[in-house]
Amino acid sequence: MPVSDANNLRGVLFMLATTVIFALQDGLSKALAENHSPIFVTMWRYWAFGGVCLLLIWRAGGFRVAMKSGQPWLQVFRGVNLALEICVAILAFKLLGLANTHAIFAFGPLMVVALSGPLLGEQVGWRRWAAIGVGFAGMLLIIRPGSEPLSFGMIVGIVGMVMFAFYGIATRAVARTDNAMTSFYYTGICGAVVMTLIGPWFWSEMAPVEMLMMATLCCTGMFGHFLLIKAFEAAEASAIQPFAYFQNVFASMMGVFVFGEIISPWTIAGGAIVIGAGVFAFWRERVRAQQRAAEARKKAA
Repeated sequence: MPVSDANNLRGVLFMLATTVIFALQDGLSKALAENHSPIFVTMWRYWAFGGVCLLLIWRAGGFRVAMKSGQPWLQVFRGVNLALEICVAILAFKLLGLANTHAIFAFGPLMVVALSGPLLGEQVGWRRWAAIGVGFAGMLLIIRPGSEPLSFGMIVGIVGMVMFAFYGIATRAVARTDNAMTSFYYTGICGAVVMTLIGPWFWSEMAPVEMLMMATLCCTGMFGHFLLIKAFEAAEASAIQPFAYFQNVFASMMGVFVFGEIISPWTIAGGAIVIGAGVFAFWRERVRAQQRAAEARKKAA
């Protein structure tokens, strides 16, 4: 097996392990949100995440070295936006359930592709625009506007999806000047700071079993982010990003088999369409990247 293929396979395996862990996190977050504010749950997650970042920053030579960025304010926006988006997502898990929330969130990557043209100046071909259109049709199947009044839970889910899409856009933008670890540090530190400012106002006492769940949530979060870093170190983002959709599948399975959620056929069909369109869009992005690389090599020769 060629080295590049072996690296891609290792990256895919790391990504699949990451999606399992993140799906478990979603389940734990939903369970804890039954008795505690999503902001309180997110605060503990970020205290663990931020602690890991502080350790890594110390080993990397301190804040000046590790967090040197070409776009510091955009990095701060990324970190704060993601922390608040997680609060919104956990609230959606509580109101809508894991399966329905992830069906909505599946459209997020397609929204990133759609916005990358006007916001980042990236070229989006007609095939990817067709995938976005198909994905939007799948999104309409999930929401079914007009069939019944749009619920508050559905609105929360859509807001969370839009917030995550803007996080994705900001991530693409900062990748032009900063490496992945710099973005990782900003995500953890900025999120921990903002959650420390607002989280204590939503403090609540936890039962012993909830403390154990929270400790598991924090530990799996640290391990999940470690695996995610290893995935992007091992392979190109375009090769492994489509496999991130397995988080939607695993979380939905947990919603059905652990929490007893019922998924409507419309949601299943719409979610499948959105995920299929997203995978196609990522595949086309990979093809275009390979074509640009080949053209660059020809010019260099």
